[in-house]
Amino acid sequence: MKEEAIRKYAGLMKELDLTGLEVKEDGYELRLERGGRPAPQMETYIVPESSPAQSEEQKADGTIIKSPMVGVFYAAPAENAEPFVKVGSTVKKGDTLCLIEAMKLMNEIAAEESGTILEIYATNGKIVEYGAPLFRIGRA
Repeated sequence: MKEEAIRKYAGLMKELDLTGLEVKEDGYELRLERGGRPAPQMETYIVPESSPAQSEEQKADGTIIKSPMVGVFYAAPAENAEPFVKVGSTVKKGDTLCLIEAMKLMNEIAAEESGTILEIYATNGKIVEYGAPLFRIGRA
């Protein structure tokens, strides 16, 4: 990997205020880390591979809405506002369920189908990983 590419990634880390970055490109692997302050605490969610039996069970128990990105989960539009949904809330396809902040942008996560919120897996203000379960929705 060329020095210009490494400098580009180091600049990106500084611009986005990242403490670590891993890049795999053109057969090279690069890991950059910055010190100076403690790394924030992160929660990691492991999403198991789905099996046919699990898929059938999931259909019977509802649909799992998973995070489409890594970011901070917000249950409400503002700090002191009511959450978009609670357990037991009825939602329609397209209704906003939560926000995920990624790279300083707020991304609305919408219901993929109509139904009732059976479970909320994520915690307000905590980081969610790509593919982490956020909600379970039962069919209406």
